Amino acid sequence: MSGQDGFFKQFITLTGGFWSSKNKSAIRKDTGLLIVLTTMQIGVAIVVTQWNKDLFDALEKHAMAGVIIQVQLLIGIFLASIMITTTHLIVKRRLLISWRSWLTKKVISRWMHKGRHYQVTFMSNDGHDNPDGRIAEDIRIVTEEAVALALSLFYSVLLLGSFSKILWTLSGTVVLKLGSLSLPVVGYLVWIAIIYSVFASIVGWWMGKPLTVATNARQTEEANYRHGLITAQENSQAIALIHGESDERERFITAFKAIIATYQQQTAAWTRIQIFSSGYSVTSMALPILAASPRYIAGAITLGTLMQSVQAFGHMVSALSWPVNNMAQIAKWRTSVERVSSLVKALDELDHDIAGLDSQQICVDNTEKSLLSFTDVSITGLDGATLSATLNDDIKAGEHVLISGEAGTGAKLFQAIAGLWPWGSGRITVPSDELLFIMPPRPYLPTGSLYAAICYPKSLALFKPSVIASLLKQVGLDELAKEPERVESWGLLLSREQQQRLGLVRVLLHRPLWIFIQEALDSLTPDGEIQMLKLLAKELPEVAILTISNKPTAKAFHQREWVI
Repeated sequence: MSGQDGFFKQFITLTGGFWSSKNKSAIRKDTGLLIVLTTMQIGVAIVVTQWNKDLFDALEKHAMAGVIIQVQLLIGIFLASIMITTTHLIVKRRLLISWRSWLTKKVISRWMHKGRHYQVTFMSNDGHDNPDGRIAEDIRIVTEEAVALALSLFYSVLLLGSFSKILWTLSGTVVLKLGSLSLPVVGYLVWIAIIYSVFASIVGWWMGKPLTVATNARQTEEANYRHGLITAQENSQAIALIHGESDERERFITAFKAIIATYQQQTAAWTRIQIFSSGYSVTSMALPILAASPRYIAGAITLGTLMQSVQAFGHMVSALSWPVNNMAQIAKWRTSVERVSSLVKALDELDHDIAGLDSQQICVDNTEKSLLSFTDVSITGLDGATLSATLNDDIKAGEHVLISGEAGTGAKLFQAIAGLWPWGSGRITVPSDELLFIMPPRPYLPTGSLYAAICYPKSLALFKPSVIASLLKQVGLDELAKEPERVESWGLLLSREQQQRLGLVRVLLHRPLWIFIQEALDSLTPDGEIQMLKLLAKELPEVAILTISNKPTAKAFHQREWVI
């Protein structure tokens, strides 16, 4: 029971804030309207059972006038049912997309915050893998299935309350003879329905228990397979250049075999449920008629009352069988809740870990001075192993500093300056009012027009197209300026060298005062690299440049060198 309590606490922690969010008035209004509409659906179901009784009574009496009256009533029931069902669907879907939007924004805001999407990848647990699937697919399932299950549960509770009373009245009293003993049983159909439903629920739960594990395993493997395909697409050029297709094929086939294994596991679980469901559906169809027919045969009830009893019995059993009927949906929903919660939990643990580093953390402060200062800075790995010697130095505006040695440690130093690598000790002071720009080995070029991709993360509207075209020519990419509105996945289309030259255009557009070049020119020839560095110095004469490079020719451009 504690596991169930823990799960529901996890679910409420993840999603409960929705009803007290910014649009709480509209959300609560829609929630209340759904409750009213669901109650009205129960009302329609009760009216239909009464209509069914009156129709069969009229048929039993061969009363044509009575049948005509029932046909007229059916038109009213038909119109009311359509109106209630349609409105219920519209309101439900409005609430669904609102809840999904709220939860998506909540998780994305946590994930895309202060580099947490990057830092969380260093954590050892697997609660953060495939965040794309957790955010896109699992959040959809969390909200959609929660609403569907909650509404069906509420409907079943109302159904149980309404039709158990009706069935109790219709059952009357039967006398159970046990030898010489006569035992009167009031509401016997209700007791049969309860015993049957409880027995079926226990058997159904036992047979469907493996489905939760199988569903979780399959969703994980499907997400891993999807992620592998996306990664291959993003690196298609690199794979093609080194003829890595055969290795990728094997990787995809291996990943798909894992899907097949979980699919078969899920099929075995579904087979158990299907065996139960098939027998359950047949029994549920025959049992109420067989249970109620003795009173009809004895002449105690009419044909209409018999049919009403059968319908009431069916509604009551359906309500009591809610756990069994929704077992697969519950398993799917629970798995998705746990996957989204584990991502949020991983982000929480990351925040806690970073906040708890205290003296064992690299502190980044701001200063009004145009100065980058390092005080007792030491870079460590996640395991605490020291990766660099202690740094105590200042870099002034306009200086050009070469960082050589271990490029990976140099990259971590840049990440520490950006506040993305807190693991280590010491203090880094950065100028607060001056733009710092870190150039990674491959710039991020979002899908869209070329000019918009170059201007990222700022808007294209902030820059003149003529200026962009001129800069493209200066970095040797004037042929790309011919189609500024062309929409492509530029990160896949362009070569590494072209992408790095576009990164230079981006820097020249943003005009920072501090540039950190993390092997961002390594695809250029030594002469090409020096040419681009000189272009930066010419266009941005006051800029400070820190370059990670082990090319001997790079020393000539820089005023001094740090060996990491």
